[in-house]
Amino acid sequence: MTTKPKARKFRIKRSTPTPPSGAAASGTAEPHGTAPTPPQGVRPVRPTVSAPSAQAGEVSSSAEVAGELDMDAIRREGLTGRQLRMARRVAQKHELAPTSDFDAVRLLRAKGIDPFERSNMLELVVPQAGGEPRDGGPGDAMAALPAQKGGAGASGRVHLPQTVPAGGNTLPSSEISPAERRQREIADIQRDISRRRRRKMGLLLIRVAFFVFLPTIIAGYYFYNKATPMYATNSQFLIIQSEGSSTSPFGGLLPTQFANSADSIATQAYLQSKDAMLRLDNDEGFKDHFSNSNIDPIQRLTSDPTNEEAYKIYKKNVKIGYDPTEGVIRLEVVAADPQVSASFSESLLKYAEERINNLSKQKREDGMSDALAGLDLAQQKRREAQEALITLQVENGVDPEAEIAAIRAQITNYEGLLIEKELTLAALLDNSRPNKAKVDGARGDVRRLNDQLDRLNEKLNSATQGENSLAKKAVNMQLAQADLVAADTNLQLAMTGLEAARNEAGRQVRYLTVAVRPVAPQEPTYPRKFENTILAFLIFAGIYLMLSLTASILREQVTS
Repeated sequence: MTTKPKARKFRIKRSTPTPPSGAAASGTAEPHGTAPTPPQGVRPVRPTVSAPSAQAGEVSSSAEVAGELDMDAIRREGLTGRQLRMARRVAQKHELAPTSDFDAVRLLRAKGIDPFERSNMLELVVPQAGGEPRDGGPGDAMAALPAQKGGAGASGRVHLPQTVPAGGNTLPSSEISPAERRQREIADIQRDISRRRRRKMGLLLIRVAFFVFLPTIIAGYYFYNKATPMYATNSQFLIIQSEGSSTSPFGGLLPTQFANSADSIATQAYLQSKDAMLRLDNDEGFKDHFSNSNIDPIQRLTSDPTNEEAYKIYKKNVKIGYDPTEGVIRLEVVAADPQVSASFSESLLKYAEERINNLSKQKREDGMSDALAGLDLAQQKRREAQEALITLQVENGVDPEAEIAAIRAQITNYEGLLIEKELTLAALLDNSRPNKAKVDGARGDVRRLNDQLDRLNEKLNSATQGENSLAKKAVNMQLAQADLVAADTNLQLAMTGLEAARNEAGRQVRYLTVAVRPVAPQEPTYPRKFENTILAFLIFAGIYLMLSLTASILREQVTS
C-alpha cells in the first residue's frame, strides 16, 4: 500500500541513479540541480514518494530508495522521449494509472519492473494471460498455453534485481527460465514444421514417381525393348506443266510451280485417301504386311482388319507433305521391312502419276472436241455458200451486174451524142437562111438518137424490174457472194480457235517429275527411343501438373 511520507525538516542527500543504456546512448544527464524540460503536452507533476514497505533481509537505505523514487531525480536522469513513451506503455500494460511519463517510471520502479525492458516478439503476438475476451471466449482462454507462462502479467516474473533473504537458499534453481522454455517451444514448433514439410515432400515425390516416372519408365521400356523397328523410305516429286506459248512478255518470268498448287494439293489428298489405301492393299498387300505376327501388338493390325482400322495404320505410316514455296511433295512410307517400304513408295508414285494425268485429261479433251466441232461446222457452211453462188452463176449464164453496167454505159454514150446533135441543130436553126439539107440531117440524127435511147431505157427497165430481171439476179448473186465471204471468215476463226485449243491443251498437260527416288533403308528409322521417352515424360508431367493445379484450385474454392 502506497502512503504519502511525512515532510522531513532536514535535507537528505540523494544519490543519482545511473541511467539505463538507452539513456546513455541518447545523451548525457543534465547537470545536478537543473530539472529537465518536460515533454510537450505533459504537465510536470511532483508526486509524493511512497514509503518502502519493510522487507526482511538486506535492504537498501532509505536515502537511495527516496532518491530513486523522487520525481526530480527521474527528471535529472535525462531520459529520452522514446524511453518515456515506452515506460507509459509498459505501465498501461501492467494496469497502472500514471499521471505522466515520469510518474509511469516511478510506479514501475516501485513495483520492481524495469520500465525500459524490450518485450519479446512472442509477447507482442501471443495474447497474454488475463487479456481481454476474444471472439466471445473468456479473457484467460489462452492463458494455459506454454507461451503465456511467465508473461507480462505473471506474478513470478523477476523484473529487477531483488533482495535475497539472509540465510536463504542461494543455489541455482532447477526450474527452466521462461526464455529457455520459450526457445525450447519455438524449436519444437520448428521441428514439427520441418517434419511436416518432409512428410509432404515425400508424399509429393511418391505421387510424381507413380504418375510421371513410372509411366515414363514403362514407355521407355517399350521403346527400347518391345517396339518393332520400322523402316522409312523417303522420296520427293514435283508436278510441273508444259510452258506452252505465252502472249504476255512476262510469261516466261512466272515459275510453273505456283500455277499448279491446286494439282499438288489434289494429288496429296488422293495419296492420303482411303481409295489409295485400298488400291495399295490390292496391289501390294498392305493389310497382310501389317497383320504379320512379327510386329508388336501396338503397331499390328488384327487378323481380319476392317478398312477403317487399316486406314488408321495407313495414315500413321504414310506421311505426305507439300511445300508451296518450292512446289515439292515429300513422301515418307514406313513399313516393317525395308524392301516392302520401297515397294509401297514406288506404287504410290505410280498412283500419283496416273492421278495427275487424269486431272486435266477431261478438260483437254473437252476443249479439243469443241474446237473441232466448230471447225467442221464452219467448213460445212462455207461449202454450202460456195455451192449456192456457183448455182446462180450457172443459171444466169452471164453476169447480171456486168450486163446492166453495159446498158447504162450505152445510154450514157447515146445521151452525150444526142446533146451534141441537138446543139448542132440549134446552131443551124439560128441562121437566118439555114441550109435545109444540113438542118434535115441534124434533125434525123436527133430522132435516131432518141429512138435508140428509148430502146436502151426499155431494155434497162426490163432488166431491173420483175422476178427474173437482171437486178434481181444481181442481188441474189451479191447475197451469195456475201454468204461465201462470211463463211470464209467463220472458217478462218474456227481454224484459229482450234489452234488456240490445241495450245491450251498442250499447256494443261501435267508431268510428275521424281526429284528423289525411293531407296530402301538399311537401318531402322523408328522408333526414336530417346526422343520418344523424353516426349512421354513431358506429356505425363504436363498431365500431372494440370491435374494438380485443378485439384488445388478446387480445394481452395471448397475450403474458402
